[in-house]
Amino acid sequence: MADRPLTRGSASPLLGLIRRSLREAIPQLRLTDPGLAALRHATRAAIVMPAVFAFADKVIGDPQTATFAAFGSFAMLVLVDFTGPMRSRLVAYLGLAGAGAANVVLGTFCSRNAWLAAAAMAVVGFAILFSGVINGYFAAAATSALLTFILPVTLPVPFSEVPARLEGWGLAAAAGILAQMLLWPARPSAGFQRQAARACDALAQLAEAEGERDRSAIPSRRREAQNAVKGLLRSFRGAPHRPTGPTGPTAALASLVDELDWLLSFLAPPADLTPVHVSGEENPEALTATAGVLRAAAATLAGSDGRPDFRRLDEARDATVEELARRISEAPTAVDEEQLGSALEPTFRIRAISYSARQVAGYALLASGKAAPDLDDMDVAGGDFVTRPARAALQATELAVEHTGAGSVWLRNSLRGAAGLTIAVYVAQRTGLQHSFWVVLGTLSVLRSNALGTGWSVLSALAGTAVGILVGAGLVIAIGTHEVVLWGVLPVAVLLAAYAPQAISFAAGQAGFTVVLFVLFSIIQPTGWRVGVVRIEDVAIGFAISLGVGLLFWPRGAAQLLRDNLASAYGRSADYVAAAARQVIDGHGQAASAGPAQAAAAAVHQLDDAFRQYLAERHAGPANLENVGGLVAGAARLRRAAQTLSALGTDDDAGLAPCGANLNDEIQALRSWYITLGDSFAHSTEIPPPHVRDSQGRRRLLDCVRVVVAGGDRTKVPSALRLLWVSQYLDSLWRLESHLGRTAAEALTSTREPAG
Repeated sequence: MADRPLTRGSASPLLGLIRRSLREAIPQLRLTDPGLAALRHATRAAIVMPAVFAFADKVIGDPQTATFAAFGSFAMLVLVDFTGPMRSRLVAYLGLAGAGAANVVLGTFCSRNAWLAAAAMAVVGFAILFSGVINGYFAAAATSALLTFILPVTLPVPFSEVPARLEGWGLAAAAGILAQMLLWPARPSAGFQRQAARACDALAQLAEAEGERDRSAIPSRRREAQNAVKGLLRSFRGAPHRPTGPTGPTAALASLVDELDWLLSFLAPPADLTPVHVSGEENPEALTATAGVLRAAAATLAGSDGRPDFRRLDEARDATVEELARRISEAPTAVDEEQLGSALEPTFRIRAISYSARQVAGYALLASGKAAPDLDDMDVAGGDFVTRPARAALQATELAVEHTGAGSVWLRNSLRGAAGLTIAVYVAQRTGLQHSFWVVLGTLSVLRSNALGTGWSVLSALAGTAVGILVGAGLVIAIGTHEVVLWGVLPVAVLLAAYAPQAISFAAGQAGFTVVLFVLFSIIQPTGWRVGVVRIEDVAIGFAISLGVGLLFWPRGAAQLLRDNLASAYGRSADYVAAAARQVIDGHGQAASAGPAQAAAAAVHQLDDAFRQYLAERHAGPANLENVGGLVAGAARLRRAAQTLSALGTDDDAGLAPCGANLNDEIQALRSWYITLGDSFAHSTEIPPPHVRDSQGRRRLLDCVRVVVAGGDRTKVPSALRLLWVSQYLDSLWRLESHLGRTAAEALTSTREPAG
């Protein structure tokens, strides 16, 4: 009953009535609110926040308690709305409540000294903003957590007022958590999971058509699969923050998206890459089993309790490998490279598809909060701060270290945001403005990644504030000192303030927020229209500070940073491919590629953040963004290839290193090409053509492996086939070069222009 305290039937009439009223009151607005999620969120705030404020103001009767109850409720109900499983949401809200209490105490302690307040704001601001890199919940809670420090540090009072302030915050946190968890709670299944389920189902249908050799159905199912996966990628990369972190479900969801793109590259390669069809000689059981596992993954993401049939998939894949070994051992010694390669390709493709589908199903289980003991753990910690705190803390530390470089968007934004807030706090403290904390909130609300972005936010915020002041001043003048009427207007003002930013626009949200301030201050300290003048003065100072900080800390925009991160991601991922391939060849174990793996993960994650920043700042055409997105996906695909190579395993006793040495030149040439491609982004140089393949080395490898397999020593067959898989993965990455080269040539022009 906790998941659904109010039925759809009881909630929908109220929400529908509110929505119709808004449409009738403002008919020209096009309200965008799929599923009424924003309206539920706003209605919840409009019901609970005034009630909490009324209790603190009229029953408790302490001004400090009332102020912190009002703005604490705003922080818990308007500025944050965690999604995901019920248990994870509860832990997140409790964590925010605890952090808020600590911020209230620390902020009050520092509030009576301008220098101490500014120094504390620098430390707390950076810690809160940068912690968002660790987990999506931390990122979502950043604004609320900052408010819980900004409010006490900019309202100087004796430290003896801490209990009254904590009482107000505690009242707001308790009421807010209960409302968030029980009053129209967010559904556990997120939008990404629904999209991922559709992508899994589309890929399953394509694999099924391939397994049944239904050539008439393959083209349409290929298009459907490509559209489903590409749509998921667009939504995922267009989100403000990557849903990743040290907790199993969030990290698994991010890995699931990457794995689906990797699987698509084998089941439905791009049009300019030659598709390799499964021959009639291959066992279609592997593809049928793959389709079954993908359907199970789709059902898991949709909320089903079923589990994928991993055993059937593994047995079918092993059967195809055994058949390949038999054919190689029976092949005549005179067979040429092309003939042997054509025998390898279908089995390699089936193996890659089935293995990737296995990973997809495992990630789907973890993303849904279920155990996946059979998963080859590539990116997922497999625990959270509650069930496995030590491991989660280690993963959190590793994520933070990943983003300590100069190319990290998170680091730059956190430093810039902390600097802006620090300056704002100092100015607010020294000027002695009546409501000085709005200087800091004005800075927080409009800080963007460059000065131009900040300027546009200033225009929007000023326009919204102007409208809000006109409306709010009109209300206050019309209402006068009629407190009952002010209390009646407050829920409507909160509803609009919470609903407008999500469903209408940023400026509309600023207008609604300004009206809320008018009403709140008129109830707490009636001053009529003067509140508007104070609001204009305070917010204008905050806007000026944010512009100055934007000019100081981000003079070049996101485009150059995106190019630098592309170069780093391709370079580090190419190093990882080379290390993983040599790991298989030399039999050194996965420890040999651990360093390159960590460097590649950090580079790809930073690239993902830079791309999101680029999307947020730039108004480029769809074609350009599609090309840039293709390059970002290419870097992730290169890293995923290295992870798959690393997962092949090794056999120190096989003695096949001399055979694998024939791939050294090809590995080095491949690595050099991808590094050169990355350098072409950073320095705007010519895109390199695909490298010339070392066909002689590949032929020598095939001859060497054939001799080993034909020798009858079955213990060496698995290692011999691993070398063939390495060769095929290198071949797959070579095919990708021409595709990425053309995409890069088209995208490079769009990233040369200044962002904004």
